Amino acid sequence: MTKNKPRLAIISDFLEENWPSMDLCAQMLFQHMSNLDAESIQPILVCPKFNWRLQGFSWIGQKHLTYNADRLINRFWDYPQYLKQKIKHEHFDFYHIADHTYAQLVDVLPSERTGVFCHDIDAFRSLLEPEKEVRPRWYQAMSRRILRGMQSCAVVFYSTAEVRKQIEYYQLIEPSRLVHAPYGIAEEFRMTPEYNHIPEPENEPEKLDQVGEAPFLLHVGSCIPRKRIDILLNVFSKIKSSYPELQLVKVGGEWTQSQSQQITDLNISKSIIHLHSLHRSTIAHLYQQASAVLLTSEAEGFGLPVIEALACGAIVIASAIPVLYEVGGEAVVYCQVANVSDWVNKLQQVLANPTSTPSLNLRLSQAGKYSWSAHAEIIAESYLQLD
Repeated sequence: MTKNKPRLAIISDFLEENWPSMDLCAQMLFQHMSNLDAESIQPILVCPKFNWRLQGFSWIGQKHLTYNADRLINRFWDYPQYLKQKIKHEHFDFYHIADHTYAQLVDVLPSERTGVFCHDIDAFRSLLEPEKEVRPRWYQAMSRRILRGMQSCAVVFYSTAEVRKQIEYYQLIEPSRLVHAPYGIAEEFRMTPEYNHIPEPENEPEKLDQVGEAPFLLHVGSCIPRKRIDILLNVFSKIKSSYPELQLVKVGGEWTQSQSQQITDLNISKSIIHLHSLHRSTIAHLYQQASAVLLTSEAEGFGLPVIEALACGAIVIASAIPVLYEVGGEAVVYCQVANVSDWVNKLQQVLANPTSTPSLNLRLSQAGKYSWSAHAEIIAESYLQLD
């Protein structure tokens, strides 16, 4: 008689057409864990629907307030109730929370068979550095509950040595429960020296039409403070004096009020193309077509756009912070954090002489160190060892 494979619940984001469905790590973990050998684990995605309650009540206030209120209710009430019913009627051997900001869900799960992926420690800054990260009491209470959940589970996964260093520095998790599981690169971003072209995607021509034929710099990511979009905009403004035809293509995120004002003050709005919700194939094409990919962050948990861009053969210019050194190695051009002059000088050198940058083979070799299959194998083996 064949022994049934252990069942792993991969607990991810809510599913809703207006909500960012299923984070990339959960999606890739499910896909690649499903391809592991027969003796491994059977993954099952757990992604409940998002319940909208307050969006129709204009008296509550601005739209983002009702959105955030709905978000809190879903995360801290709906999802736990959903899980209680799920595990009551369906058997799972292990539980994997794919995003540490859902770690409060450990409260309704068997903690000795549950793991959490910790992408970074940003969610806990208000507790760890209250003098730097000032937050209201309700936010701190929420963060404290999430942290308690992560601290009570059996295993905590992390993506880079820098994240582990921070976890250990603040003594958040017992080191023996930490497991290194680096991210990987989706197949859409893969390029080899023999096949040095990523075909133009057929499903989003209108998005690429917005970009046109002019040379462009590319930034992929959100607009949250640690991304230092202010530096990105200042660098772009200054480099345009030497390259007036240059554009900035921004993928993802929403401009904050201060960023919008900065764009207006710098008079660069007509040279910026802001795109959202792109397919990976479209982003891969943009990576390969960009004159350079910029990552101006002052802090990162991993910096996935670095290896995605390198895998597409792109020239990457990134902030000189430990985590990006770890991920990008010698294949990236580094600039001093928030030093606009250094960024402009390095970028001018790259645009004037692209061949002076790390070689294509080196870029592809560095990206080749990262694999979602390896990521899935590490996580599967960690749960099997709990058995």
